[in-house]
Amino acid sequence: MELQVNEMPGGRLDAFLAERLPELSRTRIQTLIREQYIQLNGQPAKPRDPVKLGDLITLALPEAVPLDAAAQDIPLDILYEDDDLLVLNKAPGMVVHPAPGNPDGTLVNALLHHCEGKLSGIGGVERPGIVHRLDKDTSGCLVVAKSDPAHQSLVGQFAGRSLEKIYLAVSQGIPRPEKDTVFTHIGRHPVNRQKMAVVNPPGGKAAITDYEVLAVDPATLTALVLCHLHTGRTHQIRVHLHHRGAPLVGDPIYGKPSPTSALTGRLMLHAWRLSFDHPRSGQRLHLAAPIPPEFTPWLQLPAAAPFFI
Repeated sequence: MELQVNEMPGGRLDAFLAERLPELSRTRIQTLIREQYIQLNGQPAKPRDPVKLGDLITLALPEAVPLDAAAQDIPLDILYEDDDLLVLNKAPGMVVHPAPGNPDGTLVNALLHHCEGKLSGIGGVERPGIVHRLDKDTSGCLVVAKSDPAHQSLVGQFAGRSLEKIYLAVSQGIPRPEKDTVFTHIGRHPVNRQKMAVVNPPGGKAAITDYEVLAVDPATLTALVLCHLHTGRTHQIRVHLHHRGAPLVGDPIYGKPSPTSALTGRLMLHAWRLSFDHPRSGQRLHLAAPIPPEFTPWLQLPAAAPFFI
């Protein structure tokens, strides 16, 4: 894979690649650079090397290593599937990857069983197929690649922002203004490492969210909010709405316990719609995950009704 730098990027090589290759963590990119799988202008590089206009970055990803995860027969809500990819409606509470504290019962375990191992391995681990992630407590559309060409195509669409992601959220408080674009940098919180935060550039990564309040419940001071993501930063919607004074209902990191969060029993964030070009046919696919019943009280508010007709 080759990347020609056709813009004035500035910054380090590892940061430049992490911005454009969301399926690879920055730590993994740094490892690949040090092991010379990634070169700058045909020469070995260092993660901190600056990237300049006209540079040519070459990536020769190593063979995927075996995945230490068991295939498990876990029900999946499949919205679309063919030989190249599948799109599923992830349930709230399902972890995407095995990790300490969640060694099994994850989406990867379920996919290994459902796809019988026919998943892409470009992310560095054999057969995970994961192109992007949703937080454990977020529900909704998630696309999975079954082959490396499909994986590369989908990652390119994420990086080029041609893939469209629309979410529904319920916030505690009303974002101000009620319709706007939030354009900030998001990075790790300087004190609490479990949190992300809006940071001053050049720190963090650029994050862009369009949002619109669809309905307001005056009795609970909550709002149904439509969010259109142009980037895919960790906790992006949660951070941006918190930044606008309206953390999500049920958010244990950025919000506070409330009667409404006790009633819903979950983080009120749903990846509702996903649109992208099919990697093989080029046809534009439009998928929608059914809206969970926890959102019903806000969907029934008068202001929300016209939007959903």
